[in-house]
Amino acid sequence: MVFIHLATGFEEVEALTAADLLRRVDVETALVSVTGEKTVEGAHGFRIEADMLFEDADYSDCELIVLPGGMPGTKNLAAHGGLCDKIKEFNDSGRLIAAICAAPMVLGGLGLLEGRKATIYPGMEEFLNGATHTAGKVVTDKNLITSMGPGTAMDFGLALVERLCGPQAAENLRKDLIFNI
Repeated sequence: MVFIHLATGFEEVEALTAADLLRRVDVETALVSVTGEKTVEGAHGFRIEADMLFEDADYSDCELIVLPGGMPGTKNLAAHGGLCDKIKEFNDSGRLIAAICAAPMVLGGLGLLEGRKATIYPGMEEFLNGATHTAGKVVTDKNLITSMGPGTAMDFGLALVERLCGPQAAENLRKDLIFNI
């Protein structure tokens, strides 16, 4: 199970691309609202209905927390104490956490990037707090996966597929999507 977290002002392309790619390879994926309401408005005015509220999510079967970026979505994710507690719990146990665009700043703010490699939306590197900034489209360091922004959403989604389902599944999906062939 993968939980993709939606807060008011989330970057729509990042959240929905990750969800779409994971569901295409039959990874159970849910959009989780941290707003207290199932309908969440993204950074560009799209209103998306989440599958569940944070309060109803069972993290015991969750193997990956995904944080889409966007503003003020990222700040709203960082302000949600329950989500931050789950992120720290996942990191402490080595479970997977992925963040794209501005969202790696949530990980930096929680002190999870110290001594790690990470990437973030260009110009926001100061929020990586202790990480070695790597300018790759997607950067993986142990249990943390970070990506640069909306233009890297497909690469990010494919990296999640690869991590959960293996390189062949990611390659097959890339070909099916006619992405970078």
